[in-house]
Amino acid sequence: MAAALRLPPLLLPSRAARPAGAAVRGSRRSRAATSRIAAQLDDTAATSTTSTSSAPPAGFTPPEPQRFAVKPGQSSNIAGASLALPFRLGTGVFVLGYGVSIVDADQIPPDQYALEFQGRKVKETSKIGQCPRPAKPIEIYEFEGCPFCRKVREMVSVLDLDVLFYPCPMNGPTFRPKVLEMGGKKQFPYMVDPNTGVAMYESDDIIKYLAKTYGDGTVPIMLSLGLLTTITAGLALIGRGGKGSAYTPAKLPAQPIEIWAYEGSPFCKIARETFVELELPHLLHSCARGSPKRQDFFKKYGLFQAPYIEDPNTGVKMFESADIVEYLRATYAA
Repeated sequence: MAAALRLPPLLLPSRAARPAGAAVRGSRRSRAATSRIAAQLDDTAATSTTSTSSAPPAGFTPPEPQRFAVKPGQSSNIAGASLALPFRLGTGVFVLGYGVSIVDADQIPPDQYALEFQGRKVKETSKIGQCPRPAKPIEIYEFEGCPFCRKVREMVSVLDLDVLFYPCPMNGPTFRPKVLEMGGKKQFPYMVDPNTGVAMYESDDIIKYLAKTYGDGTVPIMLSLGLLTTITAGLALIGRGGKGSAYTPAKLPAQPIEIWAYEGSPFCKIARETFVELELPHLLHSCARGSPKRQDFFKKYGLFQAPYIEDPNTGVKMFESADIVEYLRATYAA
């Protein structure tokens, strides 16, 4: 991909920018995209009045992944984030054309990702392999506590897209003003597709565009009910009490942090709320059930669990949502 990934200039010197680190990714395309982003963020760092080095917290050790485990003290957070599932009927949990069957364990090789169920394995299929894939990550400006933004994030999960998210929490000093500069309105979500040159507001229009451009043209029923979709997307936020909406002063990283996550997961929700509150740009690798990325991840790490982050600014790679939240706050909160 010869074309450079478009990144808006970050013009506010009050936030300390960090020098670029080395991105670690198995995918050649992801490494190239991340390096292009970093190059443009480095230009911003050069114009800032202050600069700080990136390092993980003193004595930091990434936790061991614990599948389906809830860290002590986090039960209420997970329960609140899980309220979205019944309100949205699981939209954002499964990719386009998801199908499932239970097969004998010997029908799926041990090096292939699959859930185990009573001595058998769960075979998952989807239509994602038949859909066009964007060469460069789509860019979306949004924030967690917005029902219209949630709708678009659900469609991102359904279509298994990689998205460069620019968080726009209330009072955020960096990306909210940039949306006004680019589109003329402080309205969210706002999408820019560097692959086609299309930029647009309005969640329903964004959803239809993504479905037509990177899907099979269909919109899931729970995203096509008009006002009812918006109401249930709003109700899905009740359990989080406005988290992921307001800005917490933070230092701007030199490179976007990479995160493997999907909208339907309550564990991923908790981690992404912190990304938004700290206004940390992040490259999301969507990986809902049926995503081919799950197999890629399994092949590389020997397991699959989300959320998972790789921070090219510090070299940290880690699982566990509650620990990710603590790491992000310790590393980037001002």
